[in-house]
Amino acid sequence: MLRIAVPNKGSLSEPASDMLREAGYRQRRDSRELVLPDPDNDVEFFFLRPRDIAVYVGEGTVDAGITGRDLLLDSASTATEHLELGFARSTFRFAAPAGEFTEVAQISGHRVATSYPVLVADYLRSHGVEASGVVRLDGAVETAIRLGVADVIADVVETGTTLRAAGLEIFAEPILRSQAILVRRGDGPEPVGLDVLTRRIQGVLTARQYVLMDYDVPLTLVDQAVAITPGLESPTVSPLHNREWAAVRAMVPRDETNRVMDALYDVGARAILVTSIHACRL
Repeated sequence: MLRIAVPNKGSLSEPASDMLREAGYRQRRDSRELVLPDPDNDVEFFFLRPRDIAVYVGEGTVDAGITGRDLLLDSASTATEHLELGFARSTFRFAAPAGEFTEVAQISGHRVATSYPVLVADYLRSHGVEASGVVRLDGAVETAIRLGVADVIADVVETGTTLRAAGLEIFAEPILRSQAILVRRGDGPEPVGLDVLTRRIQGVLTARQYVLMDYDVPLTLVDQAVAITPGLESPTVSPLHNREWAAVRAMVPRDETNRVMDALYDVGARAILVTSIHACRL
């Protein structure tokens, strides 16, 4: 059976389980379950700490796992990124008291506090910067400077509100843009069954990114209409009982739905319907 590690808690846990459920796999109903076999799909799930997943995958204890790119890089594991999953996006940045730092080079000789010491140390080393120390903290990193633990912090930044409240400001380019990823072992052959898992997850990602659009359009305007909705390969065009009209079906990017509907209506299409896609294979 393909052994898959899933985050057991935290911001990655629920969306990871939701994605696997949409991909047709069993998922636990009780948060106390640590192992969940799914014999119908020939897989077995292990619910582990998000920070440990890359380590287990790299050691070959499990075949694949869902974790964050930041956690993978900070683990120093030999596991490798296999597929982006499109959720839990975040940006990792440096921050310091307002006006004190403007570029990475200025960190030389200063202390940096972070929850990701390996990632930060590797980044500084790659930029030729020698900090006086990288201090690991498990939480509340933004208070480290006020408490005298560090001169600079490196942390996940969303809106920056928390940092500004602590009197800090972001500087330099992002250290990393992270998101949830599927990881696998970096050496050896691809685990048996990983290709099926990959196709299923890619189907979920596509279903989330696209909708199915149906509309009727006069035959004389079909070419103009399908230019607006080219689909992934080509739209389906079918005759209607009224032979002067045709029915068209195509996949359309979800975030462009209303713009496309407006453009079709302006061309002359009518009865424009949008349907969510539950699953697909391309």
